[in-house]
Amino acid sequence: MSTLVLQTYNLSKQYGPIAAVDAVNLRVPQGIVSGFLGPNGAGKTTTIGMLLGLLHPTAGRIELFGEPVTPQQTRVLRRVGALVGTPGMVPHMSGRANLRLLTYLYPDVDDRRVEEVLDLVDLTHAANRPFRSYSTGMKQRLGLGAALLHRPDLLVLDEPTNGLDPAGMREMRELLRALAAAGITVFLSSHLLHEVEQVCDQITVLSRGKVMAQGTVAELLGDRQVVRVWLPAPQAAVPVLQALPGVRTVQPNGNYVDVGGISSEAVIKHLVTNDMVPSEVTCGRGDLEDIFFELTADKAA
Repeated sequence: MSTLVLQTYNLSKQYGPIAAVDAVNLRVPQGIVSGFLGPNGAGKTTTIGMLLGLLHPTAGRIELFGEPVTPQQTRVLRRVGALVGTPGMVPHMSGRANLRLLTYLYPDVDDRRVEEVLDLVDLTHAANRPFRSYSTGMKQRLGLGAALLHRPDLLVLDEPTNGLDPAGMREMRELLRALAAAGITVFLSSHLLHEVEQVCDQITVLSRGKVMAQGTVAELLGDRQVVRVWLPAPQAAVPVLQALPGVRTVQPNGNYVDVGGISSEAVIKHLVTNDMVPSEVTCGRGDLEDIFFELTADKAA
């Protein structure tokens, strides 16, 4: 069994009558990329703030590497690197100079480590350029480099691909996979479903402060079949299909209707019984987007 790097026990944060985080239990093994997924306002950033000791829980507890994290016990946070929001750097200083400035925070980090990190995040070629001249992707990579300077065992990232173009997102994805392969555990908060599905080994879905599901992508998807039917009157077919026992999702898309959670034979039989004959029927496997909307439908604030 893999060693658990991060555990929370009924972690909660209350703001007056509002439960921003409600009894969240996380289990993150070593050496994986763990996705933390949820709509805006789900409580992801609040949870991360508590994990990093920036916010105090109202209830529950946190353990990192088997050690508790409390206002009085923060030593274990030295083993954590974090990138939350836009990296805070000195605009007129170069990327290299910004990282060298940060070495004063870490007695065991020297200029050689700065060069290693620049190479790791593919910024050696731009290391002498001022930070203000960097693209959004370069700024995010330098922020990631700053989080890696002290060789953390756990990397906590809150929306690291925000503002990145497709090429930048691919570079970030490849880098995170390489870090996990090197034994660094990555805890990644995001709302980009496609990116999470491609990079993460494990996913936790949060909605309105509560954990709705947790497991590997394969476990969450299971054998969820999606049946796509073409109908001349798709909107009229939606309530008919929703009434079919066993159906989990019914999603119209033009003249097509995607039906999740039931076999194509059952869909066809039900439609024909209701005098609706599909002109086309195809079958496929659901993706993370299907799961996400099923779990968070009518739950996002």
